[in-house]
Amino acid sequence: MHMIRDAIDLIIHHLLQHDYLNETRFAQAFARGKFRTKKWGKIRIIRELRLRDISKYNIDLAMKEIPDNDYITTFEELVEKRFRQLTSENNLQKKRRKLADYLLYRGWESDLVWEKVRELIS
Repeated sequence: MHMIRDAIDLIIHHLLQHDYLNETRFAQAFARGKFRTKKWGKIRIIRELRLRDISKYNIDLAMKEIPDNDYITTFEELVEKRFRQLTSENNLQKKRRKLADYLLYRGWESDLVWEKVRELIS
C-alpha cells in the first residue's frame, strides 16, 4: 500500500495488541481445519506450518488440537475409502504401493501406513 515504515509499525502493533494477528490461534485453527476437511496427517500439517514460519512452540500447541482417538478413526476411514477405490486394480503389489503413496502424500506416519497396508493386503 506504499505506506511509510512508521505507519506500518503502528498498524502491526495495534493488530497484535488487539489480538487480530495471533500466531498461536492461526496454527491451532490451521491444524484443526486441515485435519478435519482435508484429512491431512500430522506430518503434512507440521510441514505446512513450518513453511509458514510458525514457531515450534505453536506447532506443538496446534498438534494438541487433534485428539488421538479422532486421528486414528480418521486414518481408518481414509484407508477403507481409498482401498475400496482401488478394487479395480488387479496387481496386488501395485495396489499396495498406490495405497501407501496416497496416505504418505497426505502426511500420515509411515509406520502407521505400512502396518495398515500389510494388514489389508494379507
